[in-house]
Amino acid sequence: MTTQKISLFNALLMLTLIIFWGSSFVVVNIALGEGLTPIAIATFRFLIAGGLFLLALLFKKNLEQDYRVTVERKDVPTLLLLAIVGVTFFFTAQYTGIRMAGPSIAAILVCLLSPVLITVLSAVIFQERLTKKQVLGIGTAGTGTFIVITGSTLSLSSSGEFFLGSLILLSTPLLWATYTLLGKKIIEKYDPFLVVAYVNALGGLCLTPLSLAENSFHLIFAMSLSSWLAILFLSVTCSLLGYYIWFYVLKKVGAAVTSSFLFAEPLVTVLFALIFVGERISLFIPLGGLLIFMGVYMVTMK
Repeated sequence: MTTQKISLFNALLMLTLIIFWGSSFVVVNIALGEGLTPIAIATFRFLIAGGLFLLALLFKKNLEQDYRVTVERKDVPTLLLLAIVGVTFFFTAQYTGIRMAGPSIAAILVCLLSPVLITVLSAVIFQERLTKKQVLGIGTAGTGTFIVITGSTLSLSSSGEFFLGSLILLSTPLLWATYTLLGKKIIEKYDPFLVVAYVNALGGLCLTPLSLAENSFHLIFAMSLSSWLAILFLSVTCSLLGYYIWFYVLKKVGAAVTSSFLFAEPLVTVLFALIFVGERISLFIPLGGLLIFMGVYMVTMK
């Protein structure tokens, strides 16, 4: 896949996507305020999204008779593992972290640390050498993370809950990096949209027992209109439409240009958190976030 100059249309698509994904942290925070649990939000989102993805695959199959909608039996365990790591564990941790530490810190740690960890794990697993600039970037991002967590913990009244939520959020970049590396081969074998469709559907099914165990599944029958709108926003725009835009633009302009838009995602989250939920943001968050951004830039940019 070659990198191409991005058109105005594709740039607008990516900006729309970043608004979807960046605002999702705030939407989750609103749903939590409506009485839904992190596991319930994740369960309802991915059960609906999984069904929508499967319908999209059938629609795609109807349009393209030669489009493959099945996978080999030997690849099913890999898809199940991807669903558990990339959906069940990842979003349970992310939504729990949002409830305890807030949407802004969640977006910064989830979105910006993932590329750093993917680079580090790739170096360990595939024995790739890190450049001096990448090592410096890893150190810079680590320093920014320390400032965000410790500085905000000391300055906020609910410091204990914030600190624990931040620690939970630190697991999400590791989970996403693991998901990315585990899915590398299977993404090359099948259409990426097909893989994401199965991962979403299986992830929702794997979340259901957790929701039943915590006795939150029944909330689906008593949700308010705003809760339903939040779940549908996450399912339709962030999952189905979001991934469709992602793969469409990725095919047109390549990974380097497409991925560069993701750096703006935490900024969108912070702005939405300030405007719509009045989140109290410590000065350490933008300071540490800037250092993390600089670190990510040094690690990922050639």
